[in-house]
Amino acid sequence: VCQDVVPSNSPVGAQFPFSGIDDRENWPIVFYNRTCRCQGNFMGYNCGECRFGYTGPNCTDRRNMIRKEIFRMTTAEKDKLIAYLNLAKRTTSPDYVIATGTYEQMNNGSDPMFADINSYDLFVWLHYYASRDAFLEDGSVWADIDFAHEAPGFLPWHRFF
Repeated sequence: VCQDVVPSNSPVGAQFPFSGIDDRENWPIVFYNRTCRCQGNFMGYNCGECRFGYTGPNCTDRRNMIRKEIFRMTTAEKDKLIAYLNLAKRTTSPDYVIATGTYEQMNNGSDPMFADINSYDLFVWLHYYASRDAFLEDGSVWADIDFAHEAPGFLPWHRFF
């Protein structure tokens, strides 16, 4: 079911004394304004993937995954982890690109500036985007905010990573 994205109208905390100057305040409206809500155990921008923890042709097979503490991994498990990280660094994401300019530089979205990205760097870019300083209207920078680490989403955000 596709629908309009409705950003939260909850006030930003006192730690961010500005309003309406940072595109993360109304995430993701600056980049897209419609999304799909998937049914059952499906997920993804087109509902074509299984939700985390499910697998199979109909996404009905439950798969329990336990994240092993890295210090308890065997040498073979560590080698496998490093191999997958290296594969992610060499694999272009089939679904995602990153912005290579600001919304303003893109002429308010009229002149798109995007580039392909590998799967690993997509996660790096997402983390940078969430935790970067806020750029203020007068050209100055507000460095006293970190939306990735000083917000309620810290635990699920980093668990995902």
